[in-house]
Amino acid sequence: MKNKKSKFWAALHKITYKKPETPWEFYIPEITPENDIQSGKEQDTNGQKNATPQNAAEESQNSCQTNGATAIPNNIDANLEYMKKSFNHPLNKDIKIREFRILGNVRAFIIYIDGMVDRNIVNRDILRPLLKHKESVAEGTQCAVEYILDNVIETNEAEKVSTLDGALFGVLMGDTGIYIDGCNYYIFCETKGYEKRAVDKPQVEAVISGSQEAFNENLRTNTVLIRRIIKNNNLTTEYLRVGERSNKLCAIMYINGLVNPALLNEVKRRINSIRTDFISGDGMLAQFIELEANSLLPTTLSTERPDRTAANIVEGKIAILVDGEPFALVVPVTITELLHSPEDIAVRPAYGMLLRIIRLFALFVATFLPGLYIAITNFHQEMIPTELLIAIGSARETVPFPTIVEVLLMETSFELIREAGVRVPGTLGTTIGIIGALILGQAAVQASLISPILIIIVAITGLGNFAIPNITFAFGIRIMRMLFIAAGATLGFYGISLLIVVFTILMVDMNSFGVPFLTLIAPKARKSHDLLMRKPVWQQEFRPDYLNALDVRRQPDVSGQWTTQKPEPSHEKGDSNE
Repeated sequence: MKNKKSKFWAALHKITYKKPETPWEFYIPEITPENDIQSGKEQDTNGQKNATPQNAAEESQNSCQTNGATAIPNNIDANLEYMKKSFNHPLNKDIKIREFRILGNVRAFIIYIDGMVDRNIVNRDILRPLLKHKESVAEGTQCAVEYILDNVIETNEAEKVSTLDGALFGVLMGDTGIYIDGCNYYIFCETKGYEKRAVDKPQVEAVISGSQEAFNENLRTNTVLIRRIIKNNNLTTEYLRVGERSNKLCAIMYINGLVNPALLNEVKRRINSIRTDFISGDGMLAQFIELEANSLLPTTLSTERPDRTAANIVEGKIAILVDGEPFALVVPVTITELLHSPEDIAVRPAYGMLLRIIRLFALFVATFLPGLYIAITNFHQEMIPTELLIAIGSARETVPFPTIVEVLLMETSFELIREAGVRVPGTLGTTIGIIGALILGQAAVQASLISPILIIIVAITGLGNFAIPNITFAFGIRIMRMLFIAAGATLGFYGISLLIVVFTILMVDMNSFGVPFLTLIAPKARKSHDLLMRKPVWQQEFRPDYLNALDVRRQPDVSGQWTTQKPEPSHEKGDSNE
């Protein structure tokens, strides 16, 4: 009987309505900063009420929020509380704070970020001297900072920091801060010791003749690479901070007394006025400081070569280097300089001129060739010789697609192969290229999907794009090529001509830090000896006219003084040493 009832209730349970159970779901609530502050004051992560901070620490923190240059309070408890709150200690395990007593019975502490400092320097040159030094400070001394700096600390670089903002930034940069009770200064010692990549060969701007060094991700290493080339006491490096949350450090390098002060002030004004949370490197920074940020063509020169950067600095330009990025931004820049290579100056003038002519031809091919092919085959067949027209027609008679579809398919395939070769591991890059170029291309031709002549045109176009020395400039040319393809497919030569006029007008209107983008072409400045027909280096007496440098001369009219001097008598023809 009991078994029958259980079966009855089980069946009844299945056919009766049951309220569906709502599964537990997580969602991110919308919290205003005011609510977040109130909740943080009321309870911590463990559900317990926070202890009320000391008045001195609370006042120093509040004042720091209103003014970044707030003076440091002369109380160790207030400074400890401020540092712990600022770095979320002890929740943040990267921050190390050690308290101890020095100079008899004076309280002190050190603070640093674990992993960014060299522990051997901290132990050997900071902690050991402080703990072993037992002499007390002379009477009448208000603060022991001066005594510590002069007699105890053994690091090669130590300085006083008198603001809370400077103390926080010093810790974030990888230095070790020391605070002593009763002082309104921190001592910051140079203890950076994080791992960094060694100086390697250029990967993007490789050359045959010239330097084989490239920048890496360490800012100090990059500035030193430039100083090794320019051994000038007027070479100046200024450090600026960008990114309100990332606090990225960037350096601007120039030669004081050569660069135009107006250009220098404009560069610093644009960088200092940036208000954003995060900047990863020179690519993002360039977008913030470029006036033509929406243009297809860049108005800053990005280079990974110290020798090219140094050469531009000596011209009177400014280099911008960002910590963590192996590239330098050079400003201002013109369109002709984007087509120059560091190798041009290292070879004979005739060789350099030949290389530049080849690049100009590559630029023409990479920009116009597919669009011209579509325009000629669709609208202007009378311009093609009869034999060639018959060859093109016979090659395309089995292809079921119009020419524009063929070109778009091949361009898309080429871009896919290019991206796949970049993203896959290096050992597979060659395999991807072989598969894309040989197998897919041959299969497409045999399947009558693509004509053979179009494969040749797209391949030549790709080679022309790779021959452009500046990768950012090459990206812009790739987009412009697509626009010329669309113009050639709709209006033929008329569409291509109209689009050339539009792009020319836009480039004439562009400028890079006050310098017209087409300078040396239009508007025409002083005749340049380093445009296309590069003259020998001993004939290039003047710096570029558009920079308005404080010293316009590179060298005198006769730079090779030996040509005006008479050889030594012992070396004259017919002279003997007897």
